Amino acid sequence: MRAVVLDAPGPPEALQIRELPVPRPAPGWVLIRVTASGLNRSELHTRLGLAGGVTFPRVLGIEATGVVAACPGGEFEAGQQVVAMMGGMGRTIDGGYAEYTCVPAAQVVPFRSDLDAATVGAVPEMLQTAYGALTVGLDAQPGQTLLIRGGTSSVGLTTAVLAKRRGMTVLATTRDPDRAALLRRVGVDHVVLDDGAVAAGVRDIVPDGVDAALELVGTPTLPDTLAATRVHGVVCFAGMLSNHWTVPDFYPIDYLPRGVRLSAYGGDASDLPPAVLQEFLDDVAAGRAVVPLDRAFALDGIAEAHTLMEHGGAAGKLVVVP
Repeated sequence: MRAVVLDAPGPPEALQIRELPVPRPAPGWVLIRVTASGLNRSELHTRLGLAGGVTFPRVLGIEATGVVAACPGGEFEAGQQVVAMMGGMGRTIDGGYAEYTCVPAAQVVPFRSDLDAATVGAVPEMLQTAYGALTVGLDAQPGQTLLIRGGTSSVGLTTAVLAKRRGMTVLATTRDPDRAALLRRVGVDHVVLDDGAVAAGVRDIVPDGVDAALELVGTPTLPDTLAATRVHGVVCFAGMLSNHWTVPDFYPIDYLPRGVRLSAYGGDASDLPPAVLQEFLDDVAAGRAVVPLDRAFALDGIAEAHTLMEHGGAAGKLVVVP
């Protein structure tokens, strides 16, 4: 099979296409013929040498969509459409940037859909993160106001779609005025241009501050996002588009505005119920929801795709189709 292999951290050109043996699944594992694999910042962090616990050489890719090729333990039938994510994919075991991937059965979620491979391939990890951040991280409720910091990221766009379906009023940020139309197309009510400080602009729209905020940029913008949130409101830290994820010398009383709550979300395959995945795909097929897919690449275009991701050039999800 053809696969993208990283021998050590490096530039996009360090991602090499190689011929590898098709993995043989043991009981409890699932061999998946990959039809698409979404690109994620996690893989960028691995390529840049910022991720811990990675062993090399490694086939990257923390998620994959495809069809079951073999499952010795009988957890899934051959031919079943599935997605797989997390569980060490692309870090301690080979991941989705390949024609086949072999993963623990616990990391696999079944679905059925006639949508094209690239569209379905864009969904798993960004839906899991958006759904988990809204439900677990924020406990979002109909009628609330939501600020999405990093609105044109794939997770940000998906969160906007889900939040509007929940009856929320959505504010979302972008640094690029040309991307305001994209945010409005997915249902964002108020586009906020991000020059590094958006709290004042958010409070011009919602004077008391938003009920909930999703921080996807990282720790550089987190204080300002907290300042845009009302007393007893919640900020959920769930992304690191800036590649910064720690707060030096964190002193909570000085850092957190009075009464504003800070949570975090990081999920796994078990955090995406099959019914949620199926409902979302059915809604996309029926035109009731949209998938923020920016562009699909062949395996041979992986270096170009990583370059685009690294420089923030994508307005939505990037996908590799083997």
